[in-house]
Amino acid sequence: NHAFTLDGLRRISLFIGAYGSGKSEISVNFARWLNETGRTVTLCDLDIINPYFRSADARQAGEAEGIRLVAPAFAGTNVDVPAVPAAVYSVFDDTVRHAVLDIGGEDMGARVIASLKDRLLQVRPAPAVYLVVNPYRPFSKTSYQIVQLASLLGEAAGLAPTGLVHNANLLGDGDTGLLSESWPVVREAARQLGIPVAFAAAMAGAVPPDWGGQTPEGLPLLRLRRTIHYFETD
Repeated sequence: NHAFTLDGLRRISLFIGAYGSGKSEISVNFARWLNETGRTVTLCDLDIINPYFRSADARQAGEAEGIRLVAPAFAGTNVDVPAVPAAVYSVFDDTVRHAVLDIGGEDMGARVIASLKDRLLQVRPAPAVYLVVNPYRPFSKTSYQIVQLASLLGEAAGLAPTGLVHNANLLGDGDTGLLSESWPVVREAARQLGIPVAFAAAMAGAVPPDWGGQTPEGLPLLRLRRTIHYFETD
């Protein structure tokens, strides 16, 4: 991912999105990219909504690569309590280390962000809030639905998205043709929201070699390495 570049990179980046958007996988890989490009980084797993698919599953891999992971004690289990680890607050005080926050949506996720909102609003430059969009998932298939989703999650969190992340896939399979096919939908949603499409994401093995660091539409392309897996439940 050294070919991946991002204009206007902020020290703190929040990732929000609906179930199935690929938000947690992108959070992990975004943190990995920051680390690979010489930045110190903390990955905060604050997705308390979905215990089956979250960035805490990547703890061993991330820490082995030098990424600090902050997650609730119950992350990776089937226990959900909307509490923020005290270590999360350290990312606001360390003005050098980058932080990636994987935020769950809906009510409990909104309460997590609400508990951090005062600190987030004090950060300068302001944090980036990326809404991860998979146009092949329910409630994200049209530009209208994406705009509604952005409004819903932004209102619940009290922080409006600053950019979209285009992550088109079917059940995690990386078909880069889907990025081009769904690009008009995502582009129109961004236009209506008045925010940019910050970057696209796709599984590394599915990206044509000649794409380099961008999609044919000119979006910066984050190549993903599968890190998160569903774990078994009774």
